Amino acid sequence: MHAKDIGKDIKAGRIAPVYAAFGKDRYRMGQFASMLADKLLAPDERELGMVRFDTAETSLEEIVAEAQTPPFFVPRKLIVVRDGAVLCAAAKENGKLEHKAERFLSYMEQPSETSVILFLVQADKLDERRKIVKLLKERNLIVAFPELSEGELASWAVRRAADQKRSLDEEAAQLLVARLGTGMQALAQEVDKLCLYAGEGGAVTKDDVARLTAATVEEDAFALVDAALERRMDRTLALYRELLLRKEEPIRIAALVARQLRIMLQIKELERHRYSPQQMAGQLGLHPYAVKLAAEKARRYDTAVLGRHLAALAELDYRMKTGQVDKELGLQLFFLSMGAQPAAMPQP
Repeated sequence: MHAKDIGKDIKAGRIAPVYAAFGKDRYRMGQFASMLADKLLAPDERELGMVRFDTAETSLEEIVAEAQTPPFFVPRKLIVVRDGAVLCAAAKENGKLEHKAERFLSYMEQPSETSVILFLVQADKLDERRKIVKLLKERNLIVAFPELSEGELASWAVRRAADQKRSLDEEAAQLLVARLGTGMQALAQEVDKLCLYAGEGGAVTKDDVARLTAATVEEDAFALVDAALERRMDRTLALYRELLLRKEEPIRIAALVARQLRIMLQIKELERHRYSPQQMAGQLGLHPYAVKLAAEKARRYDTAVLGRHLAALAELDYRMKTGQVDKELGLQLFFLSMGAQPAAMPQP
């Protein structure tokens, strides 16, 4: 069942005796558990009303017994079960504990009215061969939390800012996701920080994100390539020194630079075949915002020159790894050589 549909049921007070939440998105799974707890328990009832188990340490029989035990001093209780043995497709059959599915299946015929069991499974899928999973699926008690795509995360960040009476423009949201990745916990914290900076009714721009969040090593490598191709040697060497001060290995820097050159060449080829930016992002496995930036840069440079730089970098990589050249100096000389020849496309 879709998370939104189950969420609506819970908010409306239609709460099932058991739920199984699975997926790689820990943040939204945590939010789902919190929503369920808020609906079942008052803040001062949490200590007595919430019980936590792990199927690596507690058998299914004990969990069912807890569910059948009346709650003390609270009207209902929420039993949160971290599971990697009962429902998970990757569960090991020869685990330390024996989990008797029949005990749980019997419980589901007449579940307790004062207990709610929530299984949390950090896995891409459940084992649909198992009787428990089949039963929960038949009763629409399974809710999936797959990781959101970059586009969905950007939209979510915009909505989170709007909930705080701030505006976050699309480019700012895309840059934020590109820098932070798909971890929603980190993304939520950064959105909240930016909203605090903007103030109520304020706007968070792309420049705010660029200034107030840390650039990734990949971003710095892209900026380094861009500066070198534009023959801005002061900027190129400053970025290179900054990466070295951050303890980045020259061989890793060379690999990142090679990746950026390769992406620019691939984009030029895909554009020649009239691929859209979205199609290119899917083909290259990149964030759409990164493709947009790379495409803007790639159009300005000659394919043959980019190819020669990539070939020269491959040769340098071999010489660095075989000890034929000092790594830091060799890479510095490579950047200087990039600036020694024009790379821009000839003007029509």
